Amino acid sequence: MSTTSSQPFPRPREGTPLYVHLPFCAAKCHYCDFFSVPAEGHDRGAMIEAILREADHWAPRSPRTLFLGGGTPSLLSAEELKRLLDGLDERTGWRSSALERTAECNPESLDEAKAAALVELGITRLSIGFQSLDPDTLRLFGRVHEVETSFAAFDAARRAGVRALNVDLIYAVPNQRLEDWLRDLERVLALQPEHLSAYNLTFEEETLFRKWLEEGRLERLPEERELSFFQATRERLSQARLDAYEISNFSLNGYQCQHNLNYWHNGEYAGLGPSAVSKVGQQRRGNHKGIQGYTRRMEEQAQACAWSEEPSSRARLAETWWLGLRLSEGLSAREARERAGHAGPDEDFARLALQLQQQGLLELGGEERWRLSAAGLPLADYVARQFLALSQRVGSCPS
Repeated sequence: MSTTSSQPFPRPREGTPLYVHLPFCAAKCHYCDFFSVPAEGHDRGAMIEAILREADHWAPRSPRTLFLGGGTPSLLSAEELKRLLDGLDERTGWRSSALERTAECNPESLDEAKAAALVELGITRLSIGFQSLDPDTLRLFGRVHEVETSFAAFDAARRAGVRALNVDLIYAVPNQRLEDWLRDLERVLALQPEHLSAYNLTFEEETLFRKWLEEGRLERLPEERELSFFQATRERLSQARLDAYEISNFSLNGYQCQHNLNYWHNGEYAGLGPSAVSKVGQQRRGNHKGIQGYTRRMEEQAQACAWSEEPSSRARLAETWWLGLRLSEGLSAREARERAGHAGPDEDFARLALQLQQQGLLELGGEERWRLSAAGLPLADYVARQFLALSQRVGSCPS
């Protein structure tokens, strides 16, 4: 069980990776459960000032990675991006410290001028949300860009000098055929991206997709067909030298997303902006989601915490196991204990790993590292539930 902390949150230590959540989008995607709102009618300048105010009190010095997520960071103008990134650099020195600087982008808001502005401001990596190359699927998703716009955005980023490009794609869409997915995958591979994220479609709570699923307006693909998509995707990307370093993430050697690797290693991180989550020491905290609630709290209290928790040692250990097992490198029991800060007994975790090995879902390799087996990879969520079932966590925000 988690315990509620009544102590002030410590400021993230120097070097802690920094995430900045920019909640504005051109439109809300039907599958998305991240906090985002249509940009129209909102004061983006006021949001930037609120984020910088939070950075005054919360941002770490010299973060080793910077990640602008959302939402759609590329929706901001070049002037707004400059105000945000210059302001963050004044407060953290990220331009001198961050080895990787990522911005998420959607095709409709990324042209060569915007990409060039991001490069000039210090961004080194762009993640572009193609999601699909089928016009009907894009409409089903609620995307506002055309297929051709995705290719134009990618080309614009290359011309602007971006040397680390990720493409986001979603597969196993209702009624999708495997041959159509593989054809689209070939078109993306022809671009030669350094990184590709390919996600099996999920129907998250509080999304239109989940509502439509429950109403019978959408029908998910059968599990055996989802498995065929999963396996064919991994096989083709391996042939293209894009290694599956995480279940849904593939990269050329040396182009793994360092910011996200820190999450999967269960490292510390600091988040700024509405809904952003931070992990500092053994404490977790999350900001208010609403635009007005976040900006008002920043104006009145200079902090926007909506909830906090301090998970128990066993809860942290369970979390560390399932996160680490998502990586192709896996993890050892020793690494799990060290990352979780767990000093107590962990025999039941070792027993569970052995049981999952006997079921053919885990394998034990060199240096006593546990990894998902070929049979376990598509069942990663099931494996995660087994570890999380060993310990649950709860929490609330201190006053």
